[in-house]
Amino acid sequence: MTEATTTTPASVADEGDIAADYLEELLDIADLDGDIEIEERGGRVYLSIDADERDALRLLSKPDTVSALQELTRLAVHVKTGEFSRLILDIGGSRDARATELARLVDRAVERIEAGASSAALPPMSSYERKLVHDIVAERGFTSESEGEGAERHTVIRRA
Repeated sequence: MTEATTTTPASVADEGDIAADYLEELLDIADLDGDIEIEERGGRVYLSIDADERDALRLLSKPDTVSALQELTRLAVHVKTGEFSRLILDIGGSRDARATELARLVDRAVERIEAGASSAALPPMSSYERKLVHDIVAERGFTSESEGEGAERHTVIRRA
């Protein structure tokens, strides 16, 4: 006779703790010092790693590296909980820097529309970045939608 098992969904706190433990091990292996903060916003875990010395995390804070580490951390959480994780990782302020860069991209796209273009397409980006772009576009009084599939999914901005 087989015994049925049920998995209890992991709480946001558990997800954050598992992710922080994984990242702490990674920092130890890389012999890097960093402080890990865990926040919960809207049911999603946000982890940020900062260091007293600004250059200590310079290599890890590159956008592609942050994305890769975020995916690895999500996998580590999935292995422990059996559930998909939507956590967001920030290393050395990389997310704020990227948000500023995205705002500049939106501003240039809006300028093209105001100069007469019917729409402006931004380059492909992650779903998290597209969400940021949609929010920025709405603040500017324009509309946006995501188009394309997979790695080619991008945002198109239009006049409201």
